[in-house]
Amino acid sequence: MHEPSDAAWLLAAALAASVAGMGWLALAMDVHARQVWGRALAPAGARVLRILGWLGLAVALTLCLAADHPSMAALVWVMALAGAAAGVAFVLAWRARWLGMLAPWVRGARGDRR
Repeated sequence: MHEPSDAAWLLAAALAASVAGMGWLALAMDVHARQVWGRALAPAGARVLRILGWLGLAVALTLCLAADHPSMAALVWVMALAGAAAGVAFVLAWRARWLGMLAPWVRGARGDRR
């Protein structure tokens, strides 16, 4: 077991990894890519975002396992996934362009200056 402050940092990092992972998975979808960048991604770009998304979720699980025993870590991880999914959904509904910060290498449609 870790010190409580160490566990708090590990869990905060797990939540950040969950949000990034869910965001990347959302950006890999055509409809959300159009919301953020005004165009769909190329298949290779969507594949990269899907891989990053799954890696982010795996990192979140690893961090949760490092912070606590496996049964509690699994519960916290599932809760982090649910919270991250809700947060990403709210950002997509309110300020979709903010998710573009997760993939700064992707450019928007030509002439798109928003």
